[in-house]
Amino acid sequence: MTNIASVLKEEIVRLARKEIRTEITGLKKASVQYRSEIAALKRRVVTLEQQLSRLGKMTTKSDEVKAEPNAETKVRFVAKGFKTLRHRLGLTAGEMAKLLGVSAQSIYSWETGNSNPRKQQLAKIAMLRGMGKREVSAILERIAA
Repeated sequence: MTNIASVLKEEIVRLARKEIRTEITGLKKASVQYRSEIAALKRRVVTLEQQLSRLGKMTTKSDEVKAEPNAETKVRFVAKGFKTLRHRLGLTAGEMAKLLGVSAQSIYSWETGNSNPRKQQLAKIAMLRGMGKREVSAILERIAA
């Protein structure tokens, strides 16, 4: 005859496993549901970031300093004058680059005389010469927003 204590112990273990199994199945279902929701949210974040990137590119290009395409006037470019213009407007090279639609490195190259801007940028620089600090800062705020 088996010991009553061992039979009682086995029955308790069996019932405990049964109870744990019922609790765990609910948790497993909830875990699977949460994982699928997280995956869906991650996919949505990726699509929203792509849309934001596209919109950012569109607004940046449209809010840059607009040069009049019909203005075919010759613009003289002098590196020292360009640097003076940037300092007069109180702009960093990065801010000036955003306004003109180029990189900050291009701004530095122009200021040192290593390279010259293209016709598009020359027209935009000519437009900047007629602007003040307030106008330029307003344009930069529109670009940043």
